Amino acid sequence: MTDSGTLDRLGSGKYLLVTTYRKDGRTVPTPVWTVRDGDALGVWTVADSGKVKRIRNRAEVLVAPCDVRGNRSGEDVPARAEILPHEQTGRYRDLLKRKYGLLGRATLLGSRLRRGAEGTVAIRITLEGGADEATADEGTAAEGTA
Repeated sequence: MTDSGTLDRLGSGKYLLVTTYRKDGRTVPTPVWTVRDGDALGVWTVADSGKVKRIRNRAEVLVAPCDVRGNRSGEDVPARAEILPHEQTGRYRDLLKRKYGLLGRATLLGSRLRRGAEGTVAIRITLEGGADEATADEGTAAEGTA
């Protein structure tokens, strides 16, 4: 089971290693900035990046804390990634600005000038085995025994 401590640890780190899968099953780890988004993690990236294409093909990912170079500093955690509609990307930009300060603002501004507002997407990452799934499983089990 994934607990809220794991979500807190991954969301509070400066970088998150998101491992996606190619069509042939090979893994592709990528270090990214991350923010906490309620009961999930948020990532912001270029809309036509390889990771976005791989997530569209297969939503299952692995996430782990890492440094800027992608060196893992903790265990992989299974998760599901969801590409959010463009309307929700602005909220992730705001969260990134708050967390990463001046560097975050400069990076986001540069990206917007190069690609425009539609050139990036938000990715919501939900850890598997989280509290919501545990509650749902317990509810199903309780119904089955009643």
